[in-house]
Amino acid sequence: MARGRTSPRGEGRTVGANSAAGGRGGGFRDAVADVEYDPMEFGDGEVEGNLLLDSVVKLYCVHTEPNYSLPWQRKRQFTSTSSAFAIPGRRILTNAHSVEYNTQVKVKKRGDDTRFLAKVLAISVECDIALLTVVDENFWEDLHPLDFGPLPHLQDQVAVVGYPIGGDTISITSGIVSRVEVTSYTHGASELLAIQIDAAINSGNSGGPVFNSRGQCCGIAFQSLVGDDAENIGYVIPPPVIQHFLEDFKRNGEIAGFPVLGIQWQRLESPSLRASLAMEAQTTGVLVAKTAPVSDAYAKLQRGDVIMSFEGVKVSNNGTVPFRSGERINFSYLVSQHYVGDVVRLTVLRQKEKMEVEVTLSTPSLLVPVHIGGKMPPYLIVAGLVFTPLCEPYLRSEYGEHYYTDSPVKLLDAMLHQFPKDATEEVVILSQVLACDATVGYEEVRNTRLFKVNGEKVHNLRHLADLVDSVKGDPFLRLESEYDEVIVLEMSKVAQATAETLETHAIPADRSPDLLSSN
Repeated sequence: MARGRTSPRGEGRTVGANSAAGGRGGGFRDAVADVEYDPMEFGDGEVEGNLLLDSVVKLYCVHTEPNYSLPWQRKRQFTSTSSAFAIPGRRILTNAHSVEYNTQVKVKKRGDDTRFLAKVLAISVECDIALLTVVDENFWEDLHPLDFGPLPHLQDQVAVVGYPIGGDTISITSGIVSRVEVTSYTHGASELLAIQIDAAINSGNSGGPVFNSRGQCCGIAFQSLVGDDAENIGYVIPPPVIQHFLEDFKRNGEIAGFPVLGIQWQRLESPSLRASLAMEAQTTGVLVAKTAPVSDAYAKLQRGDVIMSFEGVKVSNNGTVPFRSGERINFSYLVSQHYVGDVVRLTVLRQKEKMEVEVTLSTPSLLVPVHIGGKMPPYLIVAGLVFTPLCEPYLRSEYGEHYYTDSPVKLLDAMLHQFPKDATEEVVILSQVLACDATVGYEEVRNTRLFKVNGEKVHNLRHLADLVDSVKGDPFLRLESEYDEVIVLEMSKVAQATAETLETHAIPADRSPDLLSSN
């Protein structure tokens, strides 16, 4: 089934290509080797070639990430270097992961020793793109913006330009386009169009432009495949995704993101399954398995519907649609070409009858968020019990890069297969138990989902805080969690135990600032 997010399983894995101090993200790999540069490969002559290279800048970022396991504090700050490039309108493009949770961003031009402060205008985690600008007028002197070219074809020659590890000067690595398809974007756990190339994309290359043979920018370097059987496999964000990001920001003044239909679907490659749906031989499509309650599809589509076409484009039984000459691509590509709020037309087979259905595209509705939008994670402390909403960064923090396989199966099921019933529903988990007199016997409980408080179902973290605060006259606080386990606290001990826990662990408050504000 497809839901717009795919677990990075298999022998290889894709990783972001920014360079971070302190050995983050594993050991160093071989640096990109500088290749001899022929200016005729990029436009007409050496002058134009130099102008293209001068548009590529080195980016320095200081990051201070949240500590998801201790959500009342941040981790130790670290620095990273990556690449970026100028585009029209005195703006700069780079990767979202290059500037995420930044406290300071600077950029340096080729051949210059001055680092200019940069301001982040917009970040889209799902497509791993960030938009920046620089206020200082001196930065823009003799800096020429890059032009975007078309989506490259298979076997087209490309060059990755940037500042990878292994040296301080600009580096160029050449290669060819080996694949163009919908691919998992690991930073945002989304599935969007991407270009696969055989040019190495190493740490520090993130955010740098990829040029075609005409000197046009045909993408942004953003991740590479790492594994025993993978060698020189890099991924590039293509022009359609970049243009969608820029147009989205132009329309809304912020990033609304890439839309979804709001369904889970299943392939119809089984003849028996198609026969059970009374599909004729020439009829193709995909089966609607589930609809998201917070999407328009919930009211328009039904479980068991067959989506035959999207905006007049026929969908095959394996979920692909025609894409250029001799190529096919996942039909989610057609969805991603639209914007949140667009109305699309579907041809649907429902109980042997064909019908036209109009659905308004929406933002992804995930019970377990892929990210928390650059904010600090919410938390609530009751005695020594630490509660927080589940999100993918939390699982990564607790279980490492293999969290898709190492996390508790119940939490993975919520992340991969469950939709929220409304826009405010959260998976509230008991993250850990800080030892105190009130929690004796529960010290080893961790990372389990909370369902009920004194018999009432918990909807989200704010609701949990309200339930705890409103306990009156009941001598016990009864918490029901995963696998029917029960935690009981004596209410007479909770207030004092909470105060002692805060003092012992130097925690500023028993709850995050968002829970202190009004609803």
